[in-house]
Amino acid sequence: MTEDRSAPSPPPRRLADRLFGAAAAQPAPRPPRPATAAPASLRRAALAVAVEALAFALGALVLLFLTLTGNPESVPRAVAEVVLAGLVAGVLGAGARGLRRVAGWARGPVIALQLFLGLTGFTFAFSAQLPLIGLPILALVATVLYLLATPESRLAFLDR
Repeated sequence: MTEDRSAPSPPPRRLADRLFGAAAAQPAPRPPRPATAAPASLRRAALAVAVEALAFALGALVLLFLTLTGNPESVPRAVAEVVLAGLVAGVLGAGARGLRRVAGWARGPVIALQLFLGLTGFTFAFSAQLPLIGLPILALVATVLYLLATPESRLAFLDR
């Protein structure tokens, strides 16, 4: 007697698998990422970005109050300003939290927004002749960019 040692036949495929392909096998779980403690300069940068986020959130609330109680020239433009200020506050808040956690995605958006805020502060301080508004913005932007450029902050993101 001879035994049939051939491999068992695979189960019949479903019609959807034949037409669209079968689902992929589950991947192996990711290894846990080592937790990196945020250095002091990165924690300070996160605090400064959180202050900016809070200022934008308060500004959005003030704009909303003025839009609802006043008589704006263009209601859609006023609403768009409120939404834009709220979005910037949200991105800055998420960026501050990401910096505090040393998340690799957080540094890029924070730096990009700092550049835009620097241009805004420069415009307020020198073109619009409002140095009481522009110079604090420039000081905060310079502080955040300096703290993100320190060697310990850059090294924290090295393996991210």
